[in-house]
Amino acid sequence: MPPRDNPTARQARLGVELRKLRERAGKTAREAAALISTDQAKISHMEAGRIGISEERIRRLAVFYSCDDDALIEALCTIALEHRGQHWWDGYRGILAPGFLDIAELEHHATGLQCLQPATFPGVLQVEEYARALFASVIPRLPDEEVEARVEHRMKRAQLFEREKPTHIEALVHEAALRMRVGGRKVARDQLDYVLEASSKPWLTLRVIPFTSEDFIEVTQTVMYASGIVPQLDTVHIDTPFGGRLLDAAADLDRYRTLLDLAKQASLNPEESRSFIHHVAREL
Repeated sequence: MPPRDNPTARQARLGVELRKLRERAGKTAREAAALISTDQAKISHMEAGRIGISEERIRRLAVFYSCDDDALIEALCTIALEHRGQHWWDGYRGILAPGFLDIAELEHHATGLQCLQPATFPGVLQVEEYARALFASVIPRLPDEEVEARVEHRMKRAQLFEREKPTHIEALVHEAALRMRVGGRKVARDQLDYVLEASSKPWLTLRVIPFTSEDFIEVTQTVMYASGIVPQLDTVHIDTPFGGRLLDAAADLDRYRTLLDLAKQASLNPEESRSFIHHVAREL
């Protein structure tokens, strides 16, 4: 089977974690290849997510790398067993850019989500017309069919909260996001009403960072911290002017955990936040 040209974020992450284990053990790609009867080039492809690896080979390599973290190895084996076509977002492959699929995949496998939103609500908490207004404002203008595909995909991401055990999300939203009249007065009001209702559910903790906060002024980054099934698989997603980026380096994870902690300290508590949002909604 030829190497994949575009591995998914999860496939690439599996390779990254295998490389980390090998390098931590001080083993070369040639030594790893010899262990599993392959060649060095294939090890490189595996560690880049460009070709798959069996569960049996992962376990053999883990022993060779002296890794006794059973939870991590089980998590990596689970990723190895996944395949394209088994999840709803695969239906958008070739329709939407890979980044849209990556964020849906990331949210689906996360055990918890923490978001920092300076100017809009988290995508997974957006109502349909709010999302449509955002995508319709992209410059240069998107074709209508692209806008509708993005909106449909964004609405499907909310399936996280329809599970038997919904994924918990903590949303830290700046007051600016509450007051932006995305889509006009009615759409903005509908969005506020939705998050007010959702914030009464156990799966959502909503906190507002008010304009009056003097302790937190970093409002330039949209951040989502996705907790993995094991800490080694935690991932940060950030929006940039050039598209989304996924970060998994330990230094990046530490940095964004600190940023989110500071934002939380500067925010209103959930009850105060609900009252604040209700007040803003009444002004519309």
